[in-house]
Amino acid sequence: MLEKILATKREEISQLQLPEKQYFPKKSLKASLQKTSLPLGLIAEIKQASPSKGVLCETISPTAIARVYEEGGASAISVLTDRTYFQGDTAYVAEVKKTVSLPVLRKDFILSPLQVEETACIGADAMLLIAGAMEAKQLHELYELAYSKGLECLVEVHSEEELESLLAVFTPEVIGINNRNLKTFQTSVSQTEQIAKMVPKEALLVSESGIHTPDDIARVKKAGANAVLIGEQLMRKDDKRQAIIDLFSESAINQ
Repeated sequence: MLEKILATKREEISQLQLPEKQYFPKKSLKASLQKTSLPLGLIAEIKQASPSKGVLCETISPTAIARVYEEGGASAISVLTDRTYFQGDTAYVAEVKKTVSLPVLRKDFILSPLQVEETACIGADAMLLIAGAMEAKQLHELYELAYSKGLECLVEVHSEEELESLLAVFTPEVIGINNRNLKTFQTSVSQTEQIAKMVPKEALLVSESGIHTPDDIARVKKAGANAVLIGEQLMRKDDKRQAIIDLFSESAINQ
C-alpha cells in the first residue's frame, strides 16, 4: 500500500505549484510536547479517512475539532493533507493555525524539496518524514531543508532496521515509532516496546497509531515514549474532549 501511495504522490509532485505564503507565529512541536499537562504529550490528529479503515467521518470541521482537542489538553494538532487516500487538504493547516495556539504538524508523504517549501508556505510548524519512504541520506537532506525554513520534523520509523539506518546518518530531534506493521497493516503497541530501546535518549520519542486504551498509553510510557499521536480513536468519538480525558486517566496509566 505504501508503494502505491508514494507512486501517486510522485505524480502529484510533478504537477505541484507553490501556494501563496501564509504567515503565522511559529510554535515548537518539541517544546510543546515537553511541557504537557497530560501524563504524556499528545499530538491529536484530524483525519477524515485512511486506506486501512476507510471513512472515519462523513464530514468534518477541522477548526471545531482542533478547538476541542486544545480544550482537552492536546500539545499539538496533526493535520492530514493527503487528499487522494486520506481526504485531507492543505487548506486545513491554515484554518487550524488561525483557530488554536498549538503547533500544527503537517501529516503527508513528503518526498521532495518542493513539498518542504509548500509546507512552509501553508503555515505548518512541523512536518512528518517517513523513513520507509526514502533512503536515510535523502531524508536527512529534507530534514535539514525543513529546519532551515523554520520547520521541525517528526521522523517516523516502522522497524528496528529503519531506525538503525536512520541513526547511521543522523539523530532526529523527534522520532516517531509507528505501531502499524506495513506488511499486515495490523497495529500493536508492542512495536514501540520493541523499538524504543534503540532510540537515543536525546531524542524525544512519539508512539504513533494503534493507541486505543489507557493501558496502551501506560505501556508506551513505560517503554520510554514521551508523547503519543492519536487519530482514529479520537475521530471516531462524538465527544472528543471526553475521549482524551478517558484515554489519559491518571489512575489507569500510573497503575
